Amino acid sequence: MDDVKTPVRKRFKTETVSGIVGYRLRRAQMHIFQQFNLHFAEFDLRPAEFSVLALIADNPGSKQTEIAHALGIKRANFVALINGLEARGFTERRLPAGDRRSHALFLTSLGKEMMTRLRKTQSEFEARWVTRLGGPEARDQLLALLDRLVAKD
Repeated sequence: MDDVKTPVRKRFKTETVSGIVGYRLRRAQMHIFQQFNLHFAEFDLRPAEFSVLALIADNPGSKQTEIAHALGIKRANFVALINGLEARGFTERRLPAGDRRSHALFLTSLGKEMMTRLRKTQSEFEARWVTRLGGPEARDQLLALLDRLVAKD
């Protein structure tokens, strides 16, 4: 046996990354998405799928490109996502009048029923985070700060 001892580490240091805005944002996003998955487990939906359904519900007949752009989803990824929602019977694509190159998106009756349940669950989920932040004013402040990060230079 070697007589070489492994040095005892005093403590694990995170200061190098914990002060980085991007790191903290990513950690917060990961935590919220993990909680979303737990809270929405009965629906078997990812956050992006919920967002697509919500935008279609609020904007029936929107083009795929409009929804994808609003969510920052690449075209190829969006097509796969909408194919999955369509296969589950939540959405349908229709050709809009006078435009054979694009598809208009609509919720099916099953999709509308699902959105009713999802909105209730999302409202409860969101209320939890608003309370944790300290109330609506704190939420509004956080949202304003996040908007500053993505504002055009």
